[in-house]
Amino acid sequence: MATSRRPRSARRSGGPSTNPNVQSRVREREGTGLTTDQGVGVEDDQNSLTAGERGSALLEDFILREKITHFDHERIPERVVHARGAGAHGTFQVYESLERYTKAAFLTDPAAVTPVFTRFSTVVGSRGSMDTARDVRGFATKFYTAEGNFDLVANNIPVFFIQDGIKFPDLVHSIKPEPHNEIPQATAAHDTFWDFASLTPEAAHVVIWVMSDRGIPRSYSMMEGFGVHTFRLINARGKSHLVKFHWKPLLGVHSLVWTEAQKLGGIDPDFHRRSMYNSIEAGQAFEFELGLQVVEEGTEDRFEFDVLDSTKIWPEEVVPVEIVGRLTLDRNPENFFAETEQVAFHVGNVVPGIDFTEDPLLQGRLFSYLDTQLIRLGGPNFVQVPINQPLAPIHHNQRDGYMQQYVDRGQVAYSPNSLQGGTPREGRATQRTFETYPHPVAGQKVRVRSASFSDHFSQAELFWNSMTGPEQDHIVNAYSFELGKVTTVAVRQRYLDILTQVNLELASRVAANLGLMPPSGRNAARDAMRRLEADWDQYGVTGRPGPKLNNGVDASPALSMSNSAKGNIRGRRVAILAAPGADARAIQRLQRALTERGAMGEVVSTHVGPIDDGAFEAPASLLTQESVTYDAVFVAPGDNSVSTLQEQGEAIHFVLEAFKHCKPIGAAGGGSALIEAAGIDLAAPGIVATGGAIAATVDAFLDAMGQHRFFEREQVAKNTPA
Repeated sequence: MATSRRPRSARRSGGPSTNPNVQSRVREREGTGLTTDQGVGVEDDQNSLTAGERGSALLEDFILREKITHFDHERIPERVVHARGAGAHGTFQVYESLERYTKAAFLTDPAAVTPVFTRFSTVVGSRGSMDTARDVRGFATKFYTAEGNFDLVANNIPVFFIQDGIKFPDLVHSIKPEPHNEIPQATAAHDTFWDFASLTPEAAHVVIWVMSDRGIPRSYSMMEGFGVHTFRLINARGKSHLVKFHWKPLLGVHSLVWTEAQKLGGIDPDFHRRSMYNSIEAGQAFEFELGLQVVEEGTEDRFEFDVLDSTKIWPEEVVPVEIVGRLTLDRNPENFFAETEQVAFHVGNVVPGIDFTEDPLLQGRLFSYLDTQLIRLGGPNFVQVPINQPLAPIHHNQRDGYMQQYVDRGQVAYSPNSLQGGTPREGRATQRTFETYPHPVAGQKVRVRSASFSDHFSQAELFWNSMTGPEQDHIVNAYSFELGKVTTVAVRQRYLDILTQVNLELASRVAANLGLMPPSGRNAARDAMRRLEADWDQYGVTGRPGPKLNNGVDASPALSMSNSAKGNIRGRRVAILAAPGADARAIQRLQRALTERGAMGEVVSTHVGPIDDGAFEAPASLLTQESVTYDAVFVAPGDNSVSTLQEQGEAIHFVLEAFKHCKPIGAAGGGSALIEAAGIDLAAPGIVATGGAIAATVDAFLDAMGQHRFFEREQVAKNTPA
């Protein structure tokens, strides 16, 4: 449960909203003459130089060679994970000084407006996959601070699949398309992932998060972000605090429903990217607040869980989240490749006042990220790409290498030196330097997992216990879908035994859907563990889960999306169903009301273009759009319009599908006839259909939109034909 400090002065906007390094490199192309890369004017860019009109092309045609060579090398390797993403520029500003925790300048000066670039992404799929796959989402932010770049490389789920970085290649190999046929794309619903997960009990916690609605967010603006690892904050007095970073979306945390996400993957695979781009272009910034969970160094032993274990959360009811600042993303990139594709994040990019812990997964990432950028971006000078350049001045003795763009002057490139006055020199008095926290290190060299990391199931059960009934239903359905795609029965059974360690009700419900024997009897969990241990012995799995521990709470309301912020409809899209004869003034009234609250109403009609001689405009038709691309549906009044729509099967399906996806549905005047034609009870939750004044209907409809979904309709919707 977050505590917030938001002084009035800290909420004022101000300062640059761009990274000057990027802005200074923008090339204007409009109204300029065509040149080569060397700046030579090009007379003819349509025809190669040939020996005669029908002769062979000549090798001396440097214009042809340069153009084709550059084209041949346009693509760089996509990221191994997080390949598909979208980014935006913005700013970060702390609400009040955090000098009690850290000496990092951007966190101690409330007047400082720090430029940022944030990239959101899916993890598993390739660059050409869909946005709405069930997956973890990346949430990586580069802070261009006055003391250097700080990268907070976060996810939308607070825990990870593994505890030690050495297992990361195995995880990724298991979840990627299977190597013998490169199938399936962007999903965990196949044998190799669940085989790995059933032999890796530490993954049980993150898997239940991914199987929940957190795995299919509604928008990048409606998902939380988590730094996953435990970091250190060091203040000016040298005192250390352990910290977990959180991003809290101002719009609340909301999701798609599964069938909606699947359908969107075919209709609009760019759904999340398009939503972010269009929202920012329309002036609707994506906004998040930064939260910190802070534990004083030396007091972490009071918890039964290990605070360095990346498969564990710190329950917010046990360690509250303190809200400390705001992230505002308000400018789209000028060029996707130059910025979003070339941005290089690294968990090792920290500034004075932020340091690492012994988290073994974090330690592995500290090596992996830099190594990845070196091969992907072609060498050590990737930091010279404008999107990666720090705003802080750079002085060092590194030289040359692939794509060196600096012209370094002078004869000295070493230290110590006297020919350049001993510069650049470490530890200058005019510069705050990074100092590693002197945490004591001792022990023998071993390859052993700490026993304090051995509780793999209690927090998965905590998550299950924290869900509402509909959320638990969705988790059961997700496990049933994913494991139902597994062709190896032994793998399905083995993971069912894992679920038996988490929660017997969960395991029983999934077993019923998979046609497996549900766990039963007083010793069901013990019997399942014996089967697991026999398999683990057979397949060389080392280590054994320890007993479930006390997490300080039996259920955590902060984990349930049902407790998320309600009422804010900014960024939401409404389909206004209207055919010729619709009440244009009623449509305009609804659109104005939506705009005033930061939402958008788009007319969907029988055809695209002007309706009723331009009385209103329809940018979409029943052939070009479907209900899954909208957050709510409203049927405009007008007898002729409603009669026409009742004769359109697509219109009835449009309304019915929105009902099955638990979205708000409204109607004014006689518009309720279309809802009834779809077989929907007007008294159902989330249905706003009145014959009264349009103003009252619109107000009630907007209130319903503020609730986002009406999951109590799901049981009714199951029995409603599509």
